[in-house]
Amino acid sequence: MLKVKTGPVLMLASASLLWGMSYAQAQENSAELTTESLAPEGVTDDTVIYPASFFSPYNPVSVSDMLDRIPGVSVGRGGGGGRGLGTGGDVLINGQRMAGKENSPRDQLDRIAAQEVERIEIIRGTSAELDVRGSGQVVNVVLADANNRSSTTVELVGRWNHDQTAEAGASVSHSRQIGNLQGLINIEARPNYENRESTEVQYDPAGQPIGSLFESNVRDQDVLEIAGNIGYQWANQRAQLNVLYGDSGYPRRVSRDFRDYLEYEQTDNDHSNWEVGGDYDISFANGHRAQLLFVATDQTRDEQRERYRADPDTAQVADDSNKTLFIDSDQRTRERIVQGNYSFPLTSDQNLRVGLERAVTRLDSSLLVGSRHSGSGSLPPSERYGGLNPQPALSNAGTTVEEVRYEGFAFHNWVLSPRSTLETSLVYESSEISQSGVVDNSRRFNYLRPSIDYRFNFTESLQLRATAAKEVSQLSFSSFAATVNDDDREQNTDAGNPELAPQEELRYELGLEYRLPNDSGVVNSRIFYRDIENYIGNINATVDPNEPLSAEGNVGPATRWGIFNDASLRLGFLGVPDAIVSAELNIFDSQITNPFLGSKERINRRGEAELGFRHDVTAWALSYGFDYRYPFHGGEYDIDVTTITRNDGQASLDMFVSRVFFDGVTVRLESDNTLGQSRCRSRYRYAPSTIDGELSRIEDSCSSRYRRLILSVSSTF
Repeated sequence: MLKVKTGPVLMLASASLLWGMSYAQAQENSAELTTESLAPEGVTDDTVIYPASFFSPYNPVSVSDMLDRIPGVSVGRGGGGGRGLGTGGDVLINGQRMAGKENSPRDQLDRIAAQEVERIEIIRGTSAELDVRGSGQVVNVVLADANNRSSTTVELVGRWNHDQTAEAGASVSHSRQIGNLQGLINIEARPNYENRESTEVQYDPAGQPIGSLFESNVRDQDVLEIAGNIGYQWANQRAQLNVLYGDSGYPRRVSRDFRDYLEYEQTDNDHSNWEVGGDYDISFANGHRAQLLFVATDQTRDEQRERYRADPDTAQVADDSNKTLFIDSDQRTRERIVQGNYSFPLTSDQNLRVGLERAVTRLDSSLLVGSRHSGSGSLPPSERYGGLNPQPALSNAGTTVEEVRYEGFAFHNWVLSPRSTLETSLVYESSEISQSGVVDNSRRFNYLRPSIDYRFNFTESLQLRATAAKEVSQLSFSSFAATVNDDDREQNTDAGNPELAPQEELRYELGLEYRLPNDSGVVNSRIFYRDIENYIGNINATVDPNEPLSAEGNVGPATRWGIFNDASLRLGFLGVPDAIVSAELNIFDSQITNPFLGSKERINRRGEAELGFRHDVTAWALSYGFDYRYPFHGGEYDIDVTTITRNDGQASLDMFVSRVFFDGVTVRLESDNTLGQSRCRSRYRYAPSTIDGELSRIEDSCSSRYRRLILSVSSTF
């Protein structure tokens, strides 16, 4: 990683140049662009349509840039650790969902060039025609149909961090259509360096200072990702194949300066993953439709950590003579999913979709922990444990966890009237989770998951939505065996829990959405209540009283409730139709009986407020804006066997300015974490435990990665 001291100066110079060229070319561009806001092409009770011409004055590069110009649109990242393929989601491309986990539809929006788009549809209602279910709104990106077209988008990125570290990245995306064959490939090298600095003051139970700590935690990471998509359509059939490969391994260096000694950690992380997904769709003349989807994933997460301790007056050399801790953690997760479904009309107003899914998920893991211990009962040092004494009570010599799950589902859509729709579903799942290695265990789970989604349009602008659903969480199989604890330097591992069961939840929501006339904005309000059984949190897993341990476990019943409010408005009433102000105010509360203290505690934060602004000055091909977030805190604590911790975030501010130069070259300057947002923590340590011990130490700390400046240049040709 290159160290430079001129980064901020260059960024400021670039910003000045950006603004200067904007004014210099304003007169020339004013003849070509207009500040008049275009209206959507069509609005129905359930769908708002934005043609490609709506976005032309803004010179977008990708589909994501186009969505930024639509009030009230928020698309989730998707992918990740969801339960199987399911039927959820909020993004369609040409009316079709994408079979993927990490390679999600949301990621595709960053890769598809804006010039490939014919229109964007915002679908507010439920429909048998949709490939996804249960979302408040669905974004359908319709690509232009042409016999032969292609485009290439290139982006170069430079980032400057607070410690004068410069890093660079790039991405290339190429799409092509030849007749009925469409393809897209994206190659990206994304910098992800971070130097998080922390300060901590330690107090005795009486509140008197007894120590201090300064920590530097450096993640030197570059993420490489290659993704591809190919599809073919003929007559009434469509087929699609998606592939993804990622490599995000990195070294991490941690240095801690205590009052009496120094501590160093070196961690090598080997992270990689690949994914292959596909789908086949056929429609019949009688309105029937069949689909087949599949996904195969493979993810590796290996980590080796070594900790050293040194006297501050000696040379700071990391060698085996002062090594105090060795951790070797290996995890490989594989998932194979296949789903088939068939939909058909029952009447002119009703439709039924039935399907079956099979998913096999397997985790192979091991954890070796060595530390410097001597005396009776200690095992001799071993090279397998970094030359230190093995700690078998904290280790996992090898564990395999596998789940085989079958899921049958039925979705019924009913158009009750021109103004109201009702969607009901019933899902039955049966699974077997087996574990072998350190523990041999096998358990079966069966769940019935009904849901109902009712929507009523008072007018074309005002919609009521009411939902109720039973949900079951996806278990983290790594919690079945001992795992690394990266949050507490004095508790390096967490115990495994082979009896962990899925968390069950009854979810109730009631919401209102109002769309202002002439695409002037959107206002949403949604209240929710969640009744949870088998809530997953920290439990006591101590076997040896001298080694208190926590583990993830089923704590018991819990409740969550709250309200989401958001608004996104164009400032046309102030004469600035191409400026959008967005605001959010979310307030939550929750309750559970804590297993350590026996007291009523919260299980999540109290909420947050957010204010965003974006202004497109089309006469200058210029855009600028900001996003300000403020979290609310109200006494939520993370409680385990030895500590009670409160984590508080601070307000954050992100800013940007971008300008289109020459023939479609977009230059963007961002200030990320402009206020140097910190994460602050108060941790109370108890001895021997929080259950029956006494307060032994208080640790107050704050950490920040400070501001980061990002300069990117992109173009499509």
